[in-house]
Amino acid sequence: VGMLLPDLTNPLFPPIARGIEDTLGRSDYTLILANTDNDPAREQQMLQTMLNRRVDGLILATAERNDPGIEEVIASKVPVVLVNRTMDDASVPSVTGDDHAGIGLAVRHLVSLGHRRIAHVSGPHSVSTGLARYQSFKVWMQSVGLEVDPELIVEAAWFSEEPGATAFRSLLDRGLGFTAVVAANDLIAIGCYDVLKERGLTVGEDVSVVGYNDIPFADKLDPALTTIRIPHYLIGVKSAEAVLEAIELGPREGAVSVRLSPSLVVRESTGPPVTAPTG
Repeated sequence: VGMLLPDLTNPLFPPIARGIEDTLGRSDYTLILANTDNDPAREQQMLQTMLNRRVDGLILATAERNDPGIEEVIASKVPVVLVNRTMDDASVPSVTGDDHAGIGLAVRHLVSLGHRRIAHVSGPHSVSTGLARYQSFKVWMQSVGLEVDPELIVEAAWFSEEPGATAFRSLLDRGLGFTAVVAANDLIAIGCYDVLKERGLTVGEDVSVVGYNDIPFADKLDPALTTIRIPHYLIGVKSAEAVLEAIELGPREGAVSVRLSPSLVVRESTGPPVTAPTG
């Protein structure tokens, strides 16, 4: 079974891949990993190579919301499952965390601490996780009776530290004042840490920061990161089970999407608001 990853250095993916590998191994299947580095041409080449090698199934963590490569896979009749991604037309089975519930946990946690001016650094909206968490942030802010200020929302170019820092720096430069930020993932949150440090601001005091995913070293940051924990290994297990079912039983009518429940992990990066930074 082939698996395409967008970024092998992202700590999100190893526990997912381990869950897939362990589950496939129990049925005598081998996992073949390929890293695309977020390069569409490289992704297409690797996808074609796997199809040419006649893999029994594919698990894709690379799909964008409208991914032309998926049509080729569907036409090839090779069973495919999306992991940590969905597509707009929901034509392909997927296994993800429940992004809407997770962002709700983040927003309600900050509100419970007394925050009212809450910013959001989203992931890229071309990817389902970026768009879903952005949309959910707006919905949850409205549901708790808070204003959604579009000037307090910025989109990072990717789910990694430097794009997160670039986006958060532009947010601070607007000088609008806020006391907390919900980051679309933990690596973006680390980018927020970097910028707050360079501006002489203290995480958890001047600005509370909430991440998303609970990657392995989130508790080792200074201060330790409050974040939304996703059951990564279980996501891998469920993805492997889905592709094995499709291999052994054939496709069934209608794509099935599995969403696994997240949980809030409170650490030292969040606390009651003090004063709102202005840049």
